[in-house]
Amino acid sequence: MRRLEPGLTAGRLDAADYVKNFSDLHPRLGDHEALVASDRCYFCHDAPCMTACPTSIDIPMFIRQIATGNPTGSAKTIFDQNILGGMCARVCPTEQLCEEACVRNTAEERPVEIGRLQRYATDLAIENGRQFYTPAPSSGRKVAVVGAGPAGLACAHRLAMHGHAVTIYDVRPKAGGLNEYGIAAYKTPENFAQAEVDYILSIGNIEVLNGQMLGRDFTLAELQAQFDAVFLGTGLGNVNMLTIPGADSNGIVDAVEFIAHLRQAEAKSDVAVGRDVVVIGGGMTAIDAAVQAKLLGAENVTICYRRGKEHMNASDFEQDLAASKGVTIRHWLQPKEIAHHGGRVASITFEYTHLENGLMKGTGHTAEIKADHILVAIGQKLDPQGQDSLAMQGGKIAIDDEGRTSIPDIWAGGDCAFGGQDLTVSAVAMGRDAAESINRMFAVSTADVSAVA
Repeated sequence: MRRLEPGLTAGRLDAADYVKNFSDLHPRLGDHEALVASDRCYFCHDAPCMTACPTSIDIPMFIRQIATGNPTGSAKTIFDQNILGGMCARVCPTEQLCEEACVRNTAEERPVEIGRLQRYATDLAIENGRQFYTPAPSSGRKVAVVGAGPAGLACAHRLAMHGHAVTIYDVRPKAGGLNEYGIAAYKTPENFAQAEVDYILSIGNIEVLNGQMLGRDFTLAELQAQFDAVFLGTGLGNVNMLTIPGADSNGIVDAVEFIAHLRQAEAKSDVAVGRDVVVIGGGMTAIDAAVQAKLLGAENVTICYRRGKEHMNASDFEQDLAASKGVTIRHWLQPKEIAHHGGRVASITFEYTHLENGLMKGTGHTAEIKADHILVAIGQKLDPQGQDSLAMQGGKIAIDDEGRTSIPDIWAGGDCAFGGQDLTVSAVAMGRDAAESINRMFAVSTADVSAVA
């Protein structure tokens, strides 16, 4: 294997290598492939796959529609429950959700390819501009949505369907949230995240204001004064950083920032990566960062996680994917100290850990790993700026079963709210359901006014 220069360097590979490395992880099924895949479905009456889907898509129905040559109808069945069905088909851990529940696993240990079939139908609809929804007559109601991620977009779309005018405020230059800034580039190539955003907004009744931050450019009180309801889908704006000696050395980067930079770069060859990369963490962000570091040309990439394989939030599929790309995953290691040379990262020392009476403890034994680039993926937390007047639970915004917060006429959903599962599909469900709750509130208040009149 060729030896690479140490330190963060861009353009480590030939142009053809970048194209190959960042090609679509799961290319869309062709028409014949989709028919064959759909034919494997039993179309269960009490389908466990549907129960396992956080958005309750009628999976047997949409697969039957594909099998009978009606992918357009299939797309509508999906979008009726999940307007971000295209992205969810790409990034959802279907192997842990609907496909794990598929009854085909019992006999064949191979489920119906639900995720790829979902992508087949939704891609065709988006590419052909098939808009299934038109807004109801104007209700005269206005709703502010803070955050243009999956929860905010799902909420806004459902509200627009009901005839309410929606204004989305988002701090980023582009809408999409983590779908645009936080998902591995090989999972969503060819600018799909923005194509999906454009499709969602094409319903009308939705205005997006970018570069707007809650607590800096506007307050909750101001939104309450201007709008009839507010939905918060701000996500988790703060990241957990290392606090060990040497953590201020050059070459230590937040993994979310690394992924966002890669997603927004004009060319993959513009993104610098080290020769010896260490990723700290055990979730999807750690996997995405590690795999992409390898695809950018890093020679050695090691994920270090403080607990065992069975405790990692990343699915077995994602862990296997990382291994197939040449990423080494090491367990039972917690970071202790970072050594540097001339202010730049040179290595990182870990302490071995183990469980003692259910608690993780250090063993006192250490291991040093050479590193010139460290990516930190040890979790995110809520940025309370502008939201500190709301009741909190578990470090997130406290909500009831309908997404209502402690302040009347303010709802929340997605990762920022207690109960959010760090999944695109769960955020979509929470945003959609909050929109329905808001719509019911408007209906009740309108009925009350009519009764008084």
